[in-house]
Amino acid sequence: MLKRKSLAEQVADRIRLHIKAGDYALGMKLPAEPELMNTFGVGRSTIREAIKILVNSAFLDVRQGVGTFVTCVVGRESLFDKFERANLLDVVEVRHLLEMRIAEKAVLNRKNEHLEKMEAALVERYKYAKEGDVVAAIKADVNFHQAIADACGNNILAELYRASSVYVVESFMQQFADTSSFLLTHELHEMLCLGIKQQDSKRTLSVLKQIITVV
Repeated sequence: MLKRKSLAEQVADRIRLHIKAGDYALGMKLPAEPELMNTFGVGRSTIREAIKILVNSAFLDVRQGVGTFVTCVVGRESLFDKFERANLLDVVEVRHLLEMRIAEKAVLNRKNEHLEKMEAALVERYKYAKEGDVVAAIKADVNFHQAIADACGNNILAELYRASSVYVVESFMQQFADTSSFLLTHELHEMLCLGIKQQDSKRTLSVLKQIITVV
C-alpha cells in the first residue's frame, strides 16, 4: 500500500506551500509555536518536527532566542523528496518517458552481463506469475526493467529510474490483484529483451510502446 505521511510531514508540506505562495515571504519570521499549533491544529512536538524537516531541506533557519525565518522559497530537496510529494500519475508519466530514452540507449550500449540479468529477471517474472505470487512477480518485473536501465550507459538515467521504481511498485501493489496481467504481457517482455539483444531499435521501441499501453 502507499506510504502514509506522518502528521509532521503533512504540516511541513502545508508550511512549504505557504512559503511558495508568498504567505510566509523570504526573510519573514514564522509565527510563534502556539500560533502555528492553532493554525494547523496540531501539538507542539508536531510543529517542531515539521520545522526540523523544513530546516533540513533549507526552507527555514532557526535562530536561537530570535525565531524561525524563511531562508529559501525553493529549498534544497532531494530527488526522493520530490518523488515522495509528486502525484502518482506524474511519476508514471516521467517513468514512461524515461523508459523510451533508456531503451534507445540500452540497444546501443547493452553488454552480455546486462542481457543475462534481463533474461534471469524474465525467468523469475514468468515463474512467479504462473504461481500467482503478485508481490514476487512485481519485484521481478521491476528488476527486469531496471536491468534495461542499467544497460543504457547513463548512470543518471539509471538512478532516476531506480528512484521512480519505489513509487511505481506501491502503485502496482494496489493495481494488481492477481498475476494475469504479467502472464498477458510476458511474450511482449520477451520480445523487448530480444530487440535489445539484437540491437534492433525500431522493434524495441515498438514493443515497449505496446507494453506501456497495456500496463
